[in-house]
Amino acid sequence: MAAASARAGLLKHLRVRPAVSGLRTILHRSVVPSMTNVFHRFFSEEIKGTFLDKSEVSDRVISVVKAFEKIEPSKVTPKAHFQNDLGLDSLDSVEIVMAFEEEFGFEIPDNEADKITSIELAVDFIASHPQAK
Repeated sequence: MAAASARAGLLKHLRVRPAVSGLRTILHRSVVPSMTNVFHRFFSEEIKGTFLDKSEVSDRVISVVKAFEKIEPSKVTPKAHFQNDLGLDSLDSVEIVMAFEEEFGFEIPDNEADKITSIELAVDFIASHPQAK
């Protein structure tokens, strides 16, 4: 601590300003990663996977729902709500989500599965998920 105050006094006496801005630039470049580096690290091709086309997802979701034994296929529309329009209960909705998991080859977390209450929400979620196949 004494060395730091002596250095500061000496620099002040000689009227030489320490290169703080240069030091910040050096530290910023070496310690703080840029957003580009962070983006490439976390979203590189081998990690992120590919996203499915929304129309393909919609067709596959509708076919899964139509194949469900408790649903009349003529009632299935792209905007159909599982409980209100298709007459499913909460257990049936869980079974539908499990069928989506099987169809698209990835696990849907429980907190997200609870939010999937319609065909439209299922399509949006699955189309935006990088692991859907």
